[in-house]
Amino acid sequence: MYTVKLTNNGNEIAITDQSGKSSRFHAIWLRDNAWDPKTRAPGNGQRLITLHDIPNGTHIESFSIFNTKLTLRFMPEGKTVDYDFDWLMKHSYDGSQENYPGWISSALEPWNANLSDSVPTADLGKAQASKSTLQNWLHQVRKYGFGKLTNGPTDTGTLLQVAKLFGYVRETNYGNFFEVRTEVNPTNLAYTSLGLQAHTDNPYRDPVPTLQILYCLENSAEGGENMVVDGFHAAQRLRDENPDWFDVLTKYCAKFEYSGEEGVCLQSRRPMIELAPDGELVSIRFNSRSTAAVTDVPFEHMETYYAAYRRFGEIIDDPEMEVTFKLSPGECFIVDNTRVLHARKGYSGSGSRWLQGCYADKDGLLSTLNALEYKGLKVKQ
Repeated sequence: MYTVKLTNNGNEIAITDQSGKSSRFHAIWLRDNAWDPKTRAPGNGQRLITLHDIPNGTHIESFSIFNTKLTLRFMPEGKTVDYDFDWLMKHSYDGSQENYPGWISSALEPWNANLSDSVPTADLGKAQASKSTLQNWLHQVRKYGFGKLTNGPTDTGTLLQVAKLFGYVRETNYGNFFEVRTEVNPTNLAYTSLGLQAHTDNPYRDPVPTLQILYCLENSAEGGENMVVDGFHAAQRLRDENPDWFDVLTKYCAKFEYSGEEGVCLQSRRPMIELAPDGELVSIRFNSRSTAAVTDVPFEHMETYYAAYRRFGEIIDDPEMEVTFKLSPGECFIVDNTRVLHARKGYSGSGSRWLQGCYADKDGLLSTLNALEYKGLKVKQ
């Protein structure tokens, strides 16, 4: 049972639930979030009106309650709108407080090497055939920022079918997909047998590709294990060790560039650790191979910046932060390229190592997951 009280001359309303928790709502917010068919399109939920169509001075004249439904009458329109109490309490903004810089969504879970024995994994064929399997796997990918698929075919281009599980391939100057194997005169260090420091891909793009898929076709070379590191956890570790160093990497932009092939000169200017205006940690860009001369840091802060940059790299390189695995042919992994850094150990010249990679966008993955969740399929927590 809910209790309701109008306050501030109808400009606000207070709702108290069964547990005694109270939430206040402004009349203008409630009117803007009405779901009646004249305010929202029944088919897609998009607004049919603009804020300009809602009169200034909108307030609540009266209310009534029936079971889980709250009915409000707005003036000066004389409009009556029904609301679901559960929806209102779920979307309550009362009591919202300033968050500590570097907070992350409750849907995400920071991790380190302790996750090595429970890497989010699904069978590719089952994920293609079963929506519940796909949902469970995507849920884990959202939670941890990466995941593996196993038991796939070793046909070239199979990674494009992986992308179709949840979205679309993002084509770049590297094509629809690209080969990752040793070349004699490579245009990118990824095409050598050298080890690579954990990094995010393509920080020189704006926006960056938000997902990367790497699919294994051959892997008989000695070494070449893949590693992943939770960049959000690394950033929070830096923040907890030295808030000033965290602050300087969030406050000032680094510069990134790539011009390793004819007709391509990509550049971007973004912080290595990017926060939303309310302090939420939203993106990591870390790639020493593609970092250009940093010129946006004032002289008096440059020394601190480099100290922070160095320490951030040390945290990322800490073996306690990494999850390591070796892909077998027919296996692949996906990373959230705005959060999870990936790396590769060096490998020998004997044997063969052939992976294919492509990019996709996280909004497609999250949209697919949200649609599956809205259909009520049970997710394993």
